[in-house]
Amino acid sequence: MKVTETEFPIQAVREQFPALKRTYHGKSVAYFDGPGGSQVVKSAIDAIASYMERGGANLHGSFPSSWETEETIAGSKEAVADLLNVQPNEVAFGANMTTLTIAIANALGKQFKAGDEIVVTEMDHRANVDPWLMMAQDRGMNVRWIPVDTDALTLDLQGLDELINDKTKLVAVGLASNAVGTIVDIEPIVQRAKKVGALVAADAVHAAPHMALDRELQGIDILLCSAYKFFGPHVGIAAIRESIFKELKPYKLVPSPDYYPDKLETGTQNHEGIAGIRPAIEFFASFGKGDTRRSRIVNGMEHLEAYENSLAKRLRDGLRGLEKVTLFEAAAEVPKTPTIAFQVAGTEPAEVCKIMAEEHSIFLASGHFYASTLAERLDINKSGGWIRAGLAPYNTEEEVDRLLSAVAAL
Repeated sequence: MKVTETEFPIQAVREQFPALKRTYHGKSVAYFDGPGGSQVVKSAIDAIASYMERGGANLHGSFPSSWETEETIAGSKEAVADLLNVQPNEVAFGANMTTLTIAIANALGKQFKAGDEIVVTEMDHRANVDPWLMMAQDRGMNVRWIPVDTDALTLDLQGLDELINDKTKLVAVGLASNAVGTIVDIEPIVQRAKKVGALVAADAVHAAPHMALDRELQGIDILLCSAYKFFGPHVGIAAIRESIFKELKPYKLVPSPDYYPDKLETGTQNHEGIAGIRPAIEFFASFGKGDTRRSRIVNGMEHLEAYENSLAKRLRDGLRGLEKVTLFEAAAEVPKTPTIAFQVAGTEPAEVCKIMAEEHSIFLASGHFYASTLAERLDINKSGGWIRAGLAPYNTEEEVDRLLSAVAAL
């Protein structure tokens, strides 16, 4: 479905993001760096400031600011529960997705033994690879890799029955590639994992801003994302199935709680950041219709996704028409996030990004973006990695055309 700016309330959206008022070298900044961290919606900024202005406090106090902190955390967990279709008591917050995954991996590892196996993929961000590899090494476990098809830029699932077998205890897979945008077909992976009794840990950091998530429908056991990728603050989020969370034994201080989800939330949390999570999620809901916040989130994300994909098509088509540009993308029939990876012949990716910023006030990023195994398989590290342009609902057709013209000028 194509959605144009005449159908999408782009100005109303842009008014909610103060960062869009920024100029650089006398020009309005065009932010295409959303995959590395989106701009923050004003309602989240206001919630963070309000929490701090009213007087923050730690938990379990006998005074109002402590009670309010507990209410803030509870409200944000309820919002996350609606975003991911989980229960609020299955939600834990942390510094970031990477830190949470390391803690979860260390805790789960206590249940595994030498000779057990885990499965990771060649397409994933290393935050959903290395924590599991370190755990496996500590426990004497074996590691198997789901390979990437370097021509199709999708996972090669042909050998799935052999890779995921009776020895497999956990399968870690990303829902979408933060580098090339491929949305992973996880259904056969989950089905095979369930058949052999393995857990599924899914990295939804890149997927969460661009597609409705449903942990129950998708059959995921451990789902991780980060609010700073969907218009909120820097707070990591883990949603762990209750039956697993009950048995999880994270490393923690002796006096800290033994009950979940608190036992995973080591130390004092980022309370002001947590205050900004609910408004960020309600930004999605504001575009949707329905009787519940969950239904409004899902419906709202469908509208945002349609608009983002229309912009992405405009950008991909334009880049594809430039002779010196090489696009790294899956086939047209493969679902993708609005994240475009490319290179420009004759100019290093970092230099392209510098020119875009200094001459055109367009903010892009370059590198391997921690999808380093995929970068190695595609042999792009020696040429400086990818240039990555990510689209968000606050981007415009004019900004896309600015980027195309700027690249063409190279």
